[in-house]
Parts: sequence; C-alpha cells; structure tokens
Amino acid sequence: MLWRALLVLVPISLVLAAISAVPRAVVFVVAILAIVPLAEWVRRATEHVAARAGSAIGGLLNVSFGNAPELIIALFVLSGGHVAVVKAQITGSLIGNSLLGLGLAIVAGSFGREVQHFNRERAGLLSSLLILVTIAVMLPALFDYTERGVLRDPNTAALDDKLSLGVAIVLILVYIANLIYTLVTHRDVFTRSPIPDEPSDPGITVPWPLSRSLLVLAGATALTALEAELVSDTVEATATRFGLTPFFLGVIVLAIVGNAAEYVSAVYFARRGRMGLVVGITVGSTIQVGLLVAPILVILSHFLGHPMNLVFGNPIELIAIAGAAFIVNSIAQDGETTWFEGVLLLAVYLLFAMAFFLVSG
Repeated sequence: MLWRALLVLVPISLVLAAISAVPRAVVFVVAILAIVPLAEWVRRATEHVAARAGSAIGGLLNVSFGNAPELIIALFVLSGGHVAVVKAQITGSLIGNSLLGLGLAIVAGSFGREVQHFNRERAGLLSSLLILVTIAVMLPALFDYTERGVLRDPNTAALDDKLSLGVAIVLILVYIANLIYTLVTHRDVFTRSPIPDEPSDPGITVPWPLSRSLLVLAGATALTALEAELVSDTVEATATRFGLTPFFLGVIVLAIVGNAAEYVSAVYFARRGRMGLVVGITVGSTIQVGLLVAPILVILSHFLGHPMNLVFGNPIELIAIAGAAFIVNSIAQDGETTWFEGVLLLAVYLLFAMAFFLVSG
C-alpha cells in the first residue's frame, strides 16, 4: 500500500518541474523520492514476468533488471555531461549495497535470532567476484598513476580510455559466465539450503498475467527515465543550494535512491530469516554493478558524447571499495552472521560517508 501511495510523487515532480518559480533543488528532492516506489514496481513486475518465463530465463530476468533504475539514472546523468557524478554513483552503489544494505538487513534480521545462516558456497562465489570487481576498479587508477607520475606519458588519457574499454569487455564476459555457472551448470549448488530448517524461497504464489506484468514493467521503467532526467537537470543546482558537492550527491544520495527498493527487500527477507536471499540481493547487486552496470556505462558513454573511463581519481573511493570487499569477504567465510557484524558494516559505511561529505570538489 505504501508503494502505491508514494507514486503520487511522480505527477507532483513533473508539475513542479514545469513551474519555473519552483527551486530546482525542490524538484530534485521530489524526483529522487519518486524514483524509490518506481524502482520497487520495476522489481515486482520483473519477478512476475520471471515467474511466467521459467527458472533459467526467470533468474536471468531478475538479475538483469535488478539494477535497471540505477542504470537509467546513471545514463541520464551521464548524458548531461556529469561524468564525475556517475563515477561517484558507481562507487556509492558498490559500497552501499555491500555495507549499508547488508548491514541494515543483518541488524534487522537479528532481532529474536542469535545467529543467522546462509549458503556458504554462494556467498563464497560472490566474495570472489567482489574481489575481481575491486581489482578491475583499482587497475585503471593505478595504470593512470604509473603513466602520469612515473612514465609521464602525454597520451595517458587515451590509454586510460582504451584500458577501461578492455576492462569493461572482460567484466561483461565474466558476468555472462557467472550467469551460466549459477543458473545452468551449477544451479543445484546455489539453491541448496545451508541448514535443514531454513525457510525456502516460496517465490510468487500467483503471478500476474504476462500482459499486466509487461505493462507495469514498461510503465515503471518509462517513468523512472522521466524522473532520472529531472534528477540530471537539477543535480548541479541542488548541490549549490545545499552546499554539497556533486560528488557527494552521486556517491551517497543517488546511490541510495537507485538501490532503495533493494534495501527494503533485503530488510523484509532478513526479518523472515531468509539470510541467504538477503546476501544474494545485497552482495549480488554489488556484483552486478561492477560486472554489468559500470561496463555498460563505459561503453555507452562513447556514444553519448561524454566518454567515461574507470579511473577513480579520489583515493578515498578506491579505499572504500577495497575496504567493503575485505569486510564482506570476512563475514561471508563461515556461512553465518550475527547482529554485531551488521553493526560493523554500518559503522564502516558511516566512516566512508563522513569522509565523502568532507571531501572537496
């Protein structure tokens, strides 16, 4: 019921955007709030389409559309020339899903439970992929530093673009291989419950008719695109109005908004003891950002007229991504978690958020 009520923000944001007297910062705030329920409807419609499509195709649809709202936001911001904001949004999604989303879910699910269990094999694979993403993100920055600071190559910018395109292609290939591995060849390994009494995933009992599912999916996606365009048009004015850097808006605000529906889902399933599904939602979304969303943005940026590479110039971003991968890998090793580990994840996210808030430019 709440998601339906929040949809009223969509027409409100469009009306406010058409009134020139309304401050652009107000339009920005209403637009990002409107994206939250739209993202949830995209997720719901995708689940219902997947339920009609069969297990293999359904799994592919779920993982492919899981980050659709975030990708749409990033594409519109990128088309507006805000390359640095998009890079910051990628960083924010990588650390937000694995630290904030997972941390909130672990804490919420720990009420009344001393220990929560999840599939060690699946978590181990996600941790390995998270390390791969970390390496892929850090490599272009280290390459850029070597070329500029050590070799002093005047063609460093062009080389950065070439390396980033190569990295993007490799990551997409790994993403495809991961889908085949988890949905086809080793599906039974990742659907096995870690403990006998763990609740199984009942899925959708009565899926919507396919026509309704596709209509909702198309409508929610189109409206998300409209709201994303409003966000792109007002991001600079909002940063100026609130005294924030566009970098902070990207790494914290846009990243949280793009993944808010997944955070809510993670907390919902954690409260029902479905920690395995929670890990899949949060860490799995992080992997999808690194293996699919970021590479797609790099490739499409050249067609949008604003080429983007994977060189993250702020060392704090690299430390945050590497730190998130390290602590998630540590928590995922034993196949169980407690509320204190959730607190640790939230604490690390808060530390990075404070640093991002204070960073200049």
